[in-house]
Formats: sequence, structure tokens, C-alpha cells
Amino acid sequence: MYSTSCFVRRTAAFTLSLLGLFTAAGAWAQDAVASAAPAAAAPTISAGDTAWVLASAALVMLMTPGLGLFYGGMVRQKNVLSTILQSFILVALIGVQWVVWGYSLAFGAGNAFWGDLNFMFLHGVTQANSPVTNIPHLAFVMYQAMFAIITPALISGAFAERIRFKAYIFFMLAWSTLVYDPVCHWVWHANGVFNKMGALDFAGGTVVHMTAGYSALVLCLLMGKRKGYGQENMVPHNMTMVLTGTGLLWFGWFGFNAGSALGANALAANAFMTTNTAAATATLSWCFLEALHRGKSSALGAASGAVAGLVAITPAAGFVDVTGALWIGLLVSPICYFFVVVIKQKFGYDDSLDAFGVHGVGGTFGAIMTGIFANPAVNPVGRGWLYGNPHQVVVQLYTVGATLLYSAALTAFLWIVFERLFGMRAVNKEEELGLDISQHGEEGYLI
Repeated sequence: MYSTSCFVRRTAAFTLSLLGLFTAAGAWAQDAVASAAPAAAAPTISAGDTAWVLASAALVMLMTPGLGLFYGGMVRQKNVLSTILQSFILVALIGVQWVVWGYSLAFGAGNAFWGDLNFMFLHGVTQANSPVTNIPHLAFVMYQAMFAIITPALISGAFAERIRFKAYIFFMLAWSTLVYDPVCHWVWHANGVFNKMGALDFAGGTVVHMTAGYSALVLCLLMGKRKGYGQENMVPHNMTMVLTGTGLLWFGWFGFNAGSALGANALAANAFMTTNTAAATATLSWCFLEALHRGKSSALGAASGAVAGLVAITPAAGFVDVTGALWIGLLVSPICYFFVVVIKQKFGYDDSLDAFGVHGVGGTFGAIMTGIFANPAVNPVGRGWLYGNPHQVVVQLYTVGATLLYSAALTAFLWIVFERLFGMRAVNKEEELGLDISQHGEEGYLI
């Protein structure tokens, strides 16, 4: 029989734990309950961690329409609405796919290469089988859904102004299922082949940016150049929209990277700081490089530099310190600038909005730099070359190569399939008229 004092202590502990008044009080309450509960008691869900992850999911969701504005401003006026819609529609399309089968393929137990289908329609998703114990399983599902949504949207920048909407829908549904979901499993599931190798990817350099970037390059090569490319003026029609979209991306990226700590903790704070530092440094270095090369710094260059910095720090945000973030931001802009300005012109491919040049190249660079700068003082999971583990760079290079080959091969296969089924590219008349009218019967601007 319990004493009155014991009852009071337990009641106070339970009340403080539920209310989450203070971290210290919450910790005391959990300790008190744990000391009296059986050894097999389930871990306590943290209200603070749950709130941060849900808020981060909302931030990442905002990135997809933000990306639509970013891309929409860079195309010609006759394609602005269709370009924004290509991002927006994926919030719905992949939002449903993730619930029905995508989450199960990515985070079901399965094997080293893909998950099983035990979580289809989210059946069987319980706290007992959650990958993380400090937040509800559904909070984790929702957070990961936002990554699955924005990744295929990134690809659309490579073939902007020349894809049929119906073909786009079916292609993206298949691509998310056969490319994104398996690679997500490789990297972020405990059974995944890259995870078991010790590959470091804090928030999606491999899973998001490399899969999208390499696929973007394949698609722009297979689809061919826009009609009039190189002869007609195809400069961005609305740079104000581009900068607004960039600001939304930068804002949402704090949820993308810091949210990947899956808790309101010191690791999230580090990822928040390194994200902003790398983005700011990359913006400045791109503007400086552009001024040296062209005599002027442009708004498009500032936006490109910011996104390049955000991309490159994504795999490293929770592994590197601020010094590492400064180096990543400083160096990524010259590398991406070289691909965007020099390589694209030399080889003549029409990566319309530089999806490969920024996301593919920047994501690859960030993954390699993670293997160099990963600091165990920031995160004991990762130790890079500078901290006595040069083998980590080898692991990172292996994941880069495997992701490149897999993403490129599957993307080419899917393009062949849907090209035969629907015709992926808009015909000349549709492209000349503009995708807003030809695909949707609407105009972005009524002036």
C-alpha cells in the first residue's frame, strides 16, 4: 500500500509531465515515473519535441509553393501558372501517395533496399513501431511526407516550359514510388543499405537533392531543348517573384534541416545555425563571383547562391560546426556557378532553371563535405576526415555514385515508358502557345 507522500509525489510528477511546464520539471517527472514503473514501460512522448516537429513539417510544406514561386518567376510569362502548379499539385498527389503506399515503401521494415507494405494506408502505424520514441509516430510520418512532396517538385526546373501536365502527373507518381521511396529507405531506415554502411545525410543531400538533381539532368537531355532555346529571349519574367520564392525557401529550410533533429534540442539549434550560416555565405560568394565575372551582381545570382548554400548544408547541418558551414557556403557557389554558367553553355543542354546545376551539384558537394567536416563534438554519430576518419569520405563517395546511377537509370526508364504512353513533351503548337493556355486553359496574368 502506498504512503500519502508517495501518492503526492507521483501525482505531481504525472501532472508536470503532462503540462510540460519546464524542461527540468518534465525531466524530474519522467524520472519519478520511471523509477516506480516496470522496466518495460514505453518511453514518454515529449510535448516540446512534438510541437517542434509539427511546426517543422509546416515549414517544409511551405517550401513547395515557395519553390513554385521561385521557379515561376524564372520562366516566361506564358508558362508562369503551369510552372507554379507543377509544384503545388504535388502537395496533393504525393500527399496521398505517401499515405497509401509511399511511407510503407520508405520506412517499412522490409530489407536493405526497400520497405515492405505493412504500413499501407498507415495501417499498423503505432507508437510501438515508431522509428523515434519522443514524438508520435504520425508526427514522424507527416514530417517525412513533406520531404517526399518537395523532392519531385525540384525536378520540374529541368524541363520547365515543355512538359504535358498529364504526363507530368503520372511520371511524378511513378518516380516518387520507384526512386524517392527506395533511396529514402537506403539512407534513413535502420535496415537501409547506406545506413548500415554509416553514410551521413542529416536532412536529405542524398535522398532529396541528388535524386532530384541527377534525374533532372537525365530528363532535360531526353526531352531536348525548349523551342527557340539559344535564339529567343528566355530571361526570367518576374524577378520579384523569384526573390519572394527564395525567401520562403530559406524560411522553410529551417524546418527542413533543424527539424531533422526530430526534437527541440541542441542538435536542432546547431542545424538552425549552420543552415543560416551556409546560405548567407553562399549568397555573398555567388554575388562576389558574379561581380568579378560579369561586372555586376544580379538578383538571380543572389537567389541562386542562397539556394546553393541551403542545398549544400542539408546533408551536413547536424554534423558540422559553424566553421564547417562557412567553408561549405563559401565553396559551393563557385562550383555550382561553374556548372550553371560554363558547363551548361559548353555542352548546350537546357537545364531550364538549373535544377541539376544547383541541386544535383550542390547536393553532391555537400555530401562529400559532410565526410570531411563531420565533427563528433556536434553529433557523435558522425566523424569526418578532419577528425580522424578519412574512410567517411569513401563512404560518402560510394553513396553519391550509387545514387547517381540508380536515379539516372530509373528516370530514363520511366521517361521511355511514359513517352510511349502519353508523349511527355508538349508538341510545338502547345509550347508556342504556352503551357498555361495549352495545358490548363488559363492565364497567369490577365492584363
